[in-house]
Amino acid sequence: MSTPGVSSVPSDFGPEILRPRDSGEVAAAVRRAAAERRVLTVRSGGHGFWKPEAGGLTIDLRNLASIEVGEPSGDGRIVRVGAGAQWGEVAVALAPHGIAISAGDTASVGVGGLTVGGGIGLLVRDRGLAIDQLRGAQLVTADGGVLEVSDTENAELFWAVRGGGGNFGIVTRLDFAAAPLEGVLAGELSVDGDQAELLRAVRDTLETAPRALTVTYMDVPPMDPSAPAGARLAVTWAGTDPAALAAALQPIMSVDGVQGEAVRMAYGDALITMPHDVDEPNPPMLSVNGLFAELDDALIDRLVAFRRAHAAAVVFLRSLGGAYGDVAQDASAFPARAASWFVMAVAFDIPGLLDDAEREKARSELAAIAQGRLAAYANFADPASNPDAAVFSEPEAWARLRALKAQWDPQNLFAGNHNIPPAG
Repeated sequence: MSTPGVSSVPSDFGPEILRPRDSGEVAAAVRRAAAERRVLTVRSGGHGFWKPEAGGLTIDLRNLASIEVGEPSGDGRIVRVGAGAQWGEVAVALAPHGIAISAGDTASVGVGGLTVGGGIGLLVRDRGLAIDQLRGAQLVTADGGVLEVSDTENAELFWAVRGGGGNFGIVTRLDFAAAPLEGVLAGELSVDGDQAELLRAVRDTLETAPRALTVTYMDVPPMDPSAPAGARLAVTWAGTDPAALAAALQPIMSVDGVQGEAVRMAYGDALITMPHDVDEPNPPMLSVNGLFAELDDALIDRLVAFRRAHAAAVVFLRSLGGAYGDVAQDASAFPARAASWFVMAVAFDIPGLLDDAEREKARSELAAIAQGRLAAYANFADPASNPDAAVFSEPEAWARLRALKAQWDPQNLFAGNHNIPPAG
């Protein structure tokens, strides 16, 4: 059965892929998936965790990529973005207007997928999550209806899609309040030496640093010629005052082995360019992530030991706090507003690198790293390593989300995600 007006393309991975051009075609595709009882996967326009199902139906939103900049208002300048656009495209489109939206950290990430999961980005301490700038959205529900959601229209659904992922429908358009940004200071510091000592210095510095400063720590193995291996600290300052940034970074720069500088650039130029094809599924991995109230010494030691123990391990941290913590916990479905750090650890389960004993050792180490987290972050969570979506919610929010799921998707059509089962 075909879907009128929707382009359909074959896939090397098994499913039929539909690429609708507007919300009406998305609705038609949803009705078809429900009628044919097909396993449904939804993709925005960028990369992410996804696994196409043989015989299933994938709705790829890459053709819904418009970016419309509205007139200035008291709530910032409203920017209407198609869910299939990529964040790098958005940053480039907004730069001539002198405005920006805090998004992820990678140019090739899709707007819709990142936003409904929360959106922790390079400006998270200065502007909060992507959902904190969201003022409305268009949503295609499981019955094929097309709804507008906001604080004043279908408000409960608007609450749910801000952190509840794609469980309640397919977001086709997002309306953000973009704020002025003349540029950023950004750069990567090399961090040779004692990584535990460095992470303690970074933690202590961020406890009192201005919210204009967001830092990201990465320690990665050799994976691609264009992705340098080793440990480094990425710095983003929301503004263009080098003296203010230098003062904030002084305790970190005084640690042995830290070198480098941040330079002025457009916000879009600070976003990472991924070396891989966004259509390529992710490699198998063992992973854990968490939103932590504090980065204590024990957690730092576990992360450093994990990276040393495995040839294909990755450790990643990003500072939170600031504007991230300004939002009331019950204002959206996103958890852990009291967190000050996001932490992720991954061991790639590549044949020849992990035998059974090392695989079990990695699982044990990852479980220890997760101890004490307030919640997990859905956007960076490998579905295979996180079968229970309750870890992405506050307990009170989880019950509310399940009730909404029963109301809007009782047959669980939108299940190809970190799935929230309908109540009852």
